[in-house]
Amino acid sequence: MPRIDLDLSIDIERTPRVAQVEGIFDVPEAKRRTASFHFDAPIEDRDWQIGLIKGPSGAGKTSIARHLFGDCIVDGYEWGSGAVVDAFPQSMGIRDVTAALSSVGFSSPPSWTKPFHVLSNGEKFRANLARALVDVRPTIAIDEFTSVVDRTVGKIGSHAVSKAIRRQPGRRLIAITCHDDVTEWLQPDWIIEPHVGGFHWRSVQQRPSIELEIVRCDYSAWKWFAPHHYLDANLAKGARCFAGLIDGQPAGFAALRNFPHPSLKRTQAVSRVVALPDFQGFGLVAHHMMPLIGSVAATNGWRMLTRPAHPALIKTWARSPLWEMVSPPSRAAREGRRAKLRILSRERRVASFRYVGPAHEDRAMARKLWGKT
Repeated sequence: MPRIDLDLSIDIERTPRVAQVEGIFDVPEAKRRTASFHFDAPIEDRDWQIGLIKGPSGAGKTSIARHLFGDCIVDGYEWGSGAVVDAFPQSMGIRDVTAALSSVGFSSPPSWTKPFHVLSNGEKFRANLARALVDVRPTIAIDEFTSVVDRTVGKIGSHAVSKAIRRQPGRRLIAITCHDDVTEWLQPDWIIEPHVGGFHWRSVQQRPSIELEIVRCDYSAWKWFAPHHYLDANLAKGARCFAGLIDGQPAGFAALRNFPHPSLKRTQAVSRVVALPDFQGFGLVAHHMMPLIGSVAATNGWRMLTRPAHPALIKTWARSPLWEMVSPPSRAAREGRRAKLRILSRERRVASFRYVGPAHEDRAMARKLWGKT
């Protein structure tokens, strides 16, 4: 059984300022400061994939992590000055690279082509998680986990990487953090808290619920979401626009337009759908926004069609009883004569889906939300 027996000490240089601090704040005079940790950590008694070492700053988290996991600790990765996707091992195919990025909630293709140093802190955090997932070492310990991101990104990113790790048998992740709020989102198999000298196993539970509110919004709201969409930023002026709010904050956007067809009457097609980077990684679009909007459309007697190009969306909806695949993934139809669009049409694969789930349970609310274009 692994046991933690650590005695850490450091010499204190006796300077005038050190003496002043001791006198002002009643700190015991000492030539040496020590910290000891002695407790069992039976991490090999059960199968596990995710561990969490948490506690306040200075509690000894990193020292204990190095004692248990040694060279498994990573503080970050080298990214160079090129695009994010080019920093991944050259032996990986582009589909594997984009799958790793998407699996941790970094699902913004435009940002994949940027250098790492220009990304937001949240995007950098997720990019490092993606690199950890493809690290050749089966066990990875990430120090300062979620420390440089806001708490929304930290929690949702924890949930995303937890799902990704558990889809890889034999892969292990240890998060080292001073933030207690990631526990319910990361869902670790065990927790070590050095400041209380404790280790305990825990069962994997359901993550906290997320309250999503869908509201109609004006066309002008698109400008906040357009930079994060994987296609161009154009949006038809007559689109029926919806915003997804989480705790009152804009999180996602969807736009529908009329779909003229000789036999399919009263049909709307999804023209744009996007989740802001901070809210990617827990299925905001696939599991929350689009089914809800589809149910609202069904309540008002409309069909809803969508043609996703993102591989993760296609895979999710292909397994869902709420969606019927009208046509399997294929090369997108040519969108224009310009070279840029011809290249886009050759590379982009899309599938067509129709919402076949139930109507919304609150018919009055659904009618009000649908409204007029």
